[in-house]
Amino acid sequence: MRRLALPRALAADERGSTLVEFAIVAPVMGIMLLGAFDVGHTLYMRSVLQGVVQKTARDATLQDAGTPENAQMLDDRVRAQAKAIANNGDIKITRRFYRTFTAAAAAKAEDWSDINKNGRCDDGEPYEDANQNNVWDADGGDQGQGGAKDAVLYTVSITYPRMFPLYNLIGVPPTTTVSADTVLRNQPYGDQGQYAAPVQRNCP
Repeated sequence: MRRLALPRALAADERGSTLVEFAIVAPVMGIMLLGAFDVGHTLYMRSVLQGVVQKTARDATLQDAGTPENAQMLDDRVRAQAKAIANNGDIKITRRFYRTFTAAAAAKAEDWSDINKNGRCDDGEPYEDANQNNVWDADGGDQGQGGAKDAVLYTVSITYPRMFPLYNLIGVPPTTTVSADTVLRNQPYGDQGQYAAPVQRNCP
């Protein structure tokens, strides 16, 4: 009888069950908390970066900001402020200018004949070089700050190691990238430049 009573007593004994339940739930809760912290940190980074970009873009549209020296100075300022929030981040800055806000918002590719139907201008396919910069532009813009009254798309992206080691737990990439952009018009310190008639060219 005693041999039968012992297993029954063990089966009815619930002491330590909370510890077992905690051991099962704790890893899941830990991963969920790390995920929430990671998302929160990413949102914070994007918010701060957007503020930096907005301020710098306003400065970049002033009359004396279009020179290479001043543009470099503004970019260095952005890098310094971005490094303050992610000192080991890889920062990329681009400027694309358009004649109008509408063109910047549309970001329409220059017209081309997609003969091989791959969605890219290649293999010698003909295209219209509307801005005459000798390359096919998938977004219709042109590289740089532009001139008077041009709409400038200023974009900053930063890639940095994740603050929380989620990649060791759920297989996400070890780095994350946040970007911020804004479109502002250069000050009307002169007449806006105009493109000549589109030139027919061929993609490489």
